[in-house]
Amino acid sequence: MPTLSQRVRLLTAFFLVYFIWGSTYLAIRYAVATLPPFLMAGSRFLLAGLLMLLVLCWRGVPLPSWSQWWRLGVVGLFLFLGGNGIVAWAEQDIDSGLAALLVSLLPLWLIVLDWLWAGGPRPSLRALSGVALGVIGTAVLLAPPSLFGTEAPAGAAATIPAKDRFTLLASLLLVLASLLWAIGSIYLKTFSRPASVFMSAACQMLGGGLGLLIFSGLLGEWRDFEPAQVSLLSLGGFAYLMVFGSMVAISSYVWLLQNASASSVSTYAFVNPVVALLLGWLLADEPLTLPILLGAAIILLGVVLVVLTPAGEQRGSA
Repeated sequence: MPTLSQRVRLLTAFFLVYFIWGSTYLAIRYAVATLPPFLMAGSRFLLAGLLMLLVLCWRGVPLPSWSQWWRLGVVGLFLFLGGNGIVAWAEQDIDSGLAALLVSLLPLWLIVLDWLWAGGPRPSLRALSGVALGVIGTAVLLAPPSLFGTEAPAGAAATIPAKDRFTLLASLLLVLASLLWAIGSIYLKTFSRPASVFMSAACQMLGGGLGLLIFSGLLGEWRDFEPAQVSLLSLGGFAYLMVFGSMVAISSYVWLLQNASASSVSTYAFVNPVVALLLGWLLADEPLTLPILLGAAIILLGVVLVVLTPAGEQRGSA
């Protein structure tokens, strides 16, 4: 049985992963209100990665080999440029709670990719049911309002307004973001990594941060950036993301992986969206409409079925 101090450390680490990662979606929304999304995300991860690297080197943790450096950098591109960068861009027009729900599809992608690409076990019927529920829940979230009795006023244009089209595109790209994060996670399992998981995380953040900043420059964000227009709220969101979202939460997550069961750690996948939805509703006046609540319930049920499927049930019948 764990001692009292060990239980306190476990509960603290779980709280940090649950709350901080759940709150990062609202922090991103605040940050991108006046900061260019890819420039913001790139600066966040590059600075956090550099700080972690300096601390690890000061503590004598060995650096990765050159082969490990570039492979971890590729993982960082999938996770932070393809995953988090899209989230930051999409939250210019998507509520933070909705973004968290669409990204919560990650465990469903992971189980399918692990089976089809990485030679992992074939998902059981229970796990496949969870994947199917995730698809259904996503369809509910993105369904036309008329399906829920909220038709457009009489005489309104038959075409979808430009902002709504953009919002649908952003929502679909968030689904892609969760897929890219899953691809990077699976690729990470295919090569030898540094002994220190913290060093591995720092290298991934450095690679992803550099990729985000280069992409930001190609989009012209550097050229058009006006520092004088950045609000204190956006700066606060950026600082929170860099210190707590990148360094504290990732360190807590890595520590949990070494000190708790994988099934208990993976519960963050369905706790984070709930935290994001509640914080968005309480602090940013984000609506909790019928499609959002129904889609959230279906998606989270699917994630629960996948995440809590016992390891022995992961392999289905041949």
